[in-house]
Amino acid sequence: MNISAMNRKLEKAYGGRVSARLEDGCTVVSGSLDRWEDVVRACQMCAVPNSRRHVVNDIVFTGGADAPMRTPGFTDAAIEGRRPDVLVIGGGISGVTIARELTKWKLDVLLADKECDLAMQASGRNDGEVHPGIDLKPGSLKFRYVRRGNQMYTKLCEDLDVPFARVGQYACFRQGFLRPVVDVYCFVHKYLNGIADTRVVSGEEMRRLEPKLSGDFKFAIWNPDAGSVCPYGLTIACGENAVKNGAQVSLSTAVLGMELENGKIKSVRTNRGTVYPRLVINAAGVFAEEIARMAGDRFYSIHPRRGTNSILDKKTGTYFHAIASVKIVEKNKSHTKGGGILHTAHHNLLVGPDAVETWEKENFATDRESIERVFSKQRITMPELSERDIITYFTGVRPATFEEDFIIEPGRKTKNLIHCAGIQSPGLTTAPAVAEDAAKMAVKLLSGEKDVEKNPDFDPVRKGIPVLSKLSDGERAAMIAQNPDYGEIVCRCEEISRGEILDALRTPICVPTLDGVKKRVRPGMGRCQGGFCSPLVTGIIAEFLGVDSSEVKKSADGANIAFGRTK
Repeated sequence: MNISAMNRKLEKAYGGRVSARLEDGCTVVSGSLDRWEDVVRACQMCAVPNSRRHVVNDIVFTGGADAPMRTPGFTDAAIEGRRPDVLVIGGGISGVTIARELTKWKLDVLLADKECDLAMQASGRNDGEVHPGIDLKPGSLKFRYVRRGNQMYTKLCEDLDVPFARVGQYACFRQGFLRPVVDVYCFVHKYLNGIADTRVVSGEEMRRLEPKLSGDFKFAIWNPDAGSVCPYGLTIACGENAVKNGAQVSLSTAVLGMELENGKIKSVRTNRGTVYPRLVINAAGVFAEEIARMAGDRFYSIHPRRGTNSILDKKTGTYFHAIASVKIVEKNKSHTKGGGILHTAHHNLLVGPDAVETWEKENFATDRESIERVFSKQRITMPELSERDIITYFTGVRPATFEEDFIIEPGRKTKNLIHCAGIQSPGLTTAPAVAEDAAKMAVKLLSGEKDVEKNPDFDPVRKGIPVLSKLSDGERAAMIAQNPDYGEIVCRCEEISRGEILDALRTPICVPTLDGVKKRVRPGMGRCQGGFCSPLVTGIIAEFLGVDSSEVKKSADGANIAFGRTK
C-alpha cells in the first residue's frame, strides 16, 4: 500500500486529523487524537505486514499521559568506566538468552536492567506457554523462529535444570461444519509450513484424554509439541548460566542517555556509572523504542498491550493437564487468542490472558473486568472453571509493533547497535533461536574491530536448587542429615524448607528480597500467598544479611515490608 492510499484511508477515518509520510524508509504517522484506540488503529492502518518499512507513531495523544519510566532511587559508580565488548540492555528472556549465547565466545558481556531482578516485566508476567506455531502466518519473523525455538526447549531446560513439559495444545471448535476448512488449514501447516506435529482430533477423542473439556466441542486442532515452562524461572536460570560463563549482570541499572559520535554509540550513561561498549544490544521490551531514540536509530514504534492472567489453586491442576482454548470465528479479529487454560510447570491451572491496548508501559494493575472477560470466554472451554479457585492474578504489558512482528536486525543509522524489539508472544518460545542469530550478528559486527574466538570453556549446564518436595523419602532424609536446615519447613503450601531459602540467597544472581526468594524457590506461591510464611522468610533474609527485619524489602528500594518494631 502506497502513501497516497494510506492517507485516503486516514482521511476517511479521521477527517484530516492524522496523516502519513515516508521518511528514512519508515511510515511516520502524525497528527492529534484523543482516544488511544484511534491512535493504535490509525497506525495499524498504515502497517505493511512482513515488511522492513515500519510504522513510527508521532501522533500526539491528548487523552492521557504515561507516567515517567520507573528508575532506581539511587546512584553509585558500580559500573563506572566499564568497557565491555557487548552491553545488553534488558533483563527479560530476550536479553538473558542473548547474553548467555554471547558467552560461547571470548567476549566481555555486560547485561544491564533497571529493575531489582530479572524477569520483572513481560518475561515474568506471561502464561509460560511454549507455542507450536499453528496460529502464525508464514513470512513473519515470529513464524521463522517459533518452530526452531520450540524444538530447542527440551535440551535447553534440561541443561538449565528448569521444569518443562510438553503438555500439548487443543484449539477447540464448536461448529462441526468448519471441519473441512480446518482440515485444509492443518494440512498446509503440517506439510508445507513445517508444523509437523499438527493433527485434527474429534471431540470424543479429545475428551477421552481431557474429560473436563466442554461436551459442545466437535473437534480440535491438537499440537502435542506445545509446552509449559516457568517463564521467570527460565529467565533467571539463563542469567545465572551467563554469569557462570563470565558475563556480568548489573541490576537496578537504568539507561538514562547515550553519547553518539560518527554514527556510533560512544558511551551509555546509567544511574550506576557511564560505560563505553563496543556494541549495544537493545532488548529493552516496552522501552525498546526509547533506547532506539537515544541511539539515534528510531525506525519503529512500540504500542503497549496489557494482558491479565489468573492462577488457580493446585487442586485444579488435577482437572486438566494440557493447554486449551475455544476458537471463536469473528469478522473483526483482535490481536489476541483471547486467552486460554494452561496447566503450568508447577501444576496449577492458569487462565488468560486477555489483550487491552494501553498507552501506559508500566501499569500492572489488575481489574475485575479483565478477569471476568477471560473467565466468561474460557468457561466455554471448561464449564467447571470457577473464579473461586483463583489464588492470585497478575498483569503484564507486551511490547507490540504495529506490524505485529519482531524486529531483529542491526541498527540502520547507528553502526554498533542491534535491535531485538517488538518481542511479544511467542517471544518466550522463540528466545533461544533468536539469541543464536543475535549473537551471530554481534560477532560479525565485532569481528571488524577485533578477533573474536570461540570460548572453549563454555558450560551450558546450570544446576538448580534442589526441590525437596520432589525427592523420595530416602533422598530427603539424606539431605537433612547433611544439612538440618532442609528439615525445617517454612512454607507449608509449597513445602519449602529453610535450606532451600538459604540456597536461593547464595545463587550467582543474589536478590535478597521477599519476591527474589519467591521467584527462585516458591515460598508464598501457594494457596495462602505468603500469609503464613512471609514473616519467616523475612527473618531468614534479615539473618542472612545481618540486618534488622525492617530493612528487608519485598522487591525494589522503598518496598519495605516493615517500618519498625511495635514491641
